[in-house]
Amino acid sequence: MASMSMSLHAVNHRLTNIPVKQLPPIASCLATSLSNCGELLSAPQNQKSKSDSDNAVQVHKLMTRLASLLQDRSPEGRWTAVVLVKAVVEAGQWEILRGCEPLVRGLIAILAKPDPNSTKKMAIITLTRIFHLTYQYPTLVREITTPSLPSFITSALNLISVKPSSEPIRRLKPHTPFLETVLNALGELIARHPTIFRPFSAQIHSILQAIIGSTSPAFPQNALDSAERLFISLHHCAPKNTSGEEWRSACQMTIASIHGATDHVFRAVVEQWESADPALRQASRPQDYSREVGDGGQDTLGLAGWQGLDSGVNRLVVLLQMLSTCLTTATASMVSIPIGHILDLTSRLTAVVVPSDGRDIQANPQISRTEREHLFAELPRIHVSCMELLRNLVKSLETGAIPLAQTILEQALWVYRAEKFSREVRASAYELVQTLLARMGPSLTKQSITSLADLVRASCHDLLPPAHDQSASAKASSDAKGKAKSNLAAANADSFLNPMLKQGRQSDVATFSSLARAASELLVGVLTHAPTEHLSPSLRAEIDRTIILTSDKFTMLASVLNPVPAVKGRGVSASIMPFLTRAFPAEMEVESLIRPRMPVLMNAPGIGGYTDLGEEEEEDVSAPVSGKAPESTGFLQPSSTPILHHDMMDTEVSHTPAPALTKRGLADDSKPQLLTPGSTGKADSNLQSKRPRVEDVVPATTASQPSLDKTAPTTFTGTAAVPVSLASATATVDQSSKIASVKAPSATAVSGLLAGSAVAQTASADAGEDDSDDDLPALNIDPDTEDEDEDEDETMEG
Repeated sequence: MASMSMSLHAVNHRLTNIPVKQLPPIASCLATSLSNCGELLSAPQNQKSKSDSDNAVQVHKLMTRLASLLQDRSPEGRWTAVVLVKAVVEAGQWEILRGCEPLVRGLIAILAKPDPNSTKKMAIITLTRIFHLTYQYPTLVREITTPSLPSFITSALNLISVKPSSEPIRRLKPHTPFLETVLNALGELIARHPTIFRPFSAQIHSILQAIIGSTSPAFPQNALDSAERLFISLHHCAPKNTSGEEWRSACQMTIASIHGATDHVFRAVVEQWESADPALRQASRPQDYSREVGDGGQDTLGLAGWQGLDSGVNRLVVLLQMLSTCLTTATASMVSIPIGHILDLTSRLTAVVVPSDGRDIQANPQISRTEREHLFAELPRIHVSCMELLRNLVKSLETGAIPLAQTILEQALWVYRAEKFSREVRASAYELVQTLLARMGPSLTKQSITSLADLVRASCHDLLPPAHDQSASAKASSDAKGKAKSNLAAANADSFLNPMLKQGRQSDVATFSSLARAASELLVGVLTHAPTEHLSPSLRAEIDRTIILTSDKFTMLASVLNPVPAVKGRGVSASIMPFLTRAFPAEMEVESLIRPRMPVLMNAPGIGGYTDLGEEEEEDVSAPVSGKAPESTGFLQPSSTPILHHDMMDTEVSHTPAPALTKRGLADDSKPQLLTPGSTGKADSNLQSKRPRVEDVVPATTASQPSLDKTAPTTFTGTAAVPVSLASATATVDQSSKIASVKAPSATAVSGLLAGSAVAQTASADAGEDDSDDDLPALNIDPDTEDEDEDEDETMEG
């Protein structure tokens, strides 16, 4: 907080002492300093401490200085004030907003002053930001936004248009620099304050008609997009509970306007399309074919007429884009999308394609060949906008577009086959098909996948550089060996003088980023969503080859994660995982794919949990280990008893073969005791050391267990395969509850493993107490000592 206070004090000092003419160069630095003081500016100013009172004084001083700069006579002062007001409002939030009404009035006044264009644009952006921030506070909306927003709308519209006093509409100013800024500001605010915009809806509509209806490229594309969004957002200003009908009416009027323009643009051919709507079939009007193509009257949307085929195509493209905007713009309430009318429109537009060698269309004999060829040259532009409309329709409907997916796919493939020479058409077809695959991919049949093979191969070719230059150069070099003189005239001398020409031709397609991106996304969609078993081996091989050569991470991951399934009659397909790991060895996705570190999931109770080491050691000393084995879940096989190597040990067992057991039990009276060394240095046989006992389920058919159905010596001198000090050796016994004893290694043999270790002895269970087959006695492990030790123990006991 102290550093923020010093920063705020420094800003006030510079604003007060530096001349106003020198403030614009440091305005950005001051705005950054104020943005870092957000905690100080947003703190309540009613604190009692001395430091808080000093901060409140600095904040008040800053606001007073900004208000005076907004009314400064010099444009430099007003520019600096506009920039700093935006920074202070965003940093201070409610504490600054509640007292910014004088600042709002000063910013609106700047719009009517002869300030530079940059100052007015920044003032519009600042006011829009203030109105946005006050929206979440109803009190501030009532005190600041509601009284100030009408004057802001009027001032903003005056910057881009002129309103005659006797007309309720406005006339757009030509070449105004504020058009895009004003349209974006109005489009951002109209959805949150529709009742305030309602009196201005007619004026805004008249301005938008002039922008959208312009057939010449007089407006930039960004301004045109903003006008389309604002035109669709006007349905928010409709009376209560009628915004949905207003939106649907705007969509239907746009579709009708497109059909009207298509009647004139497509007059050079005889259309084979017939609308499913009777109203459209009766709406066709006779045309005068002796005049230039055009529409002299206003259409359904009230747009002005146009003349010339280029203007007509521009009108179609703009209206199709606006119809797409209708589907992507947020609405005030639930709306009903006219899906049937949209598909009827796209079927008409995609029915007329550029004729190929094997297919001809029916031409209108009353129209010249020049106009017809001109139409064929403009058809790709229309079809690109049409496929963009279909793509937005599928995105808006999500899974609801599944019943329409096959129809849309057929329209896209029809256009692609006829106009695949156009890069724009190929890119739009790739994007549309990829969007469809995300919804309908798993349901595609083998026939549908076969129909997409040509499109997929074309996307592979678009990702790779052309090979005709390489083949031509190879052929020229081979022919030059035999016919040097004849090929000298045919060779391109410039290619030898400037080798970069060949590389430039090969990189033409690579520089078309939108086409390459669309082709790459299509391959990812085919590998991810389409049934891979329906892809032919040659097509899958070409896809993998393209992926390897382009070294795209996402497509390579899609190929590795979606391998070719095993199909009867096909060989095993190779994976491109080595190429993926070689190209991206440090990527997180590749690391998790080739070396997964997911822990083993255990469902058995008591396995994989966290226990306290102190508690575990205490349990080891105070209580025996429960003899009941955990319930097997099938996911992990129960671990068997530590295996002693056959060749290194001998065991003593009963002659009766032991049955397969499922659980073990310990006698309740078996209380192990600690072993303490005696006075003579020998271990007392009555004292035992506590060692963990591992009691697990022993499978009946364990190949590695030693045979227990044959007689073994009473002692063994071999070395155990696992340390006996870690787990006691166990063996099965017969149903007659006879005790099978196993001799443990001598104390001297295991002295290196456990210091002071001794033999363990367990009390045998009484066979007469419980005749149940389930409760089996525990093993009694006798000490393994020399004969002299045994004699000495007997002497001590005696």
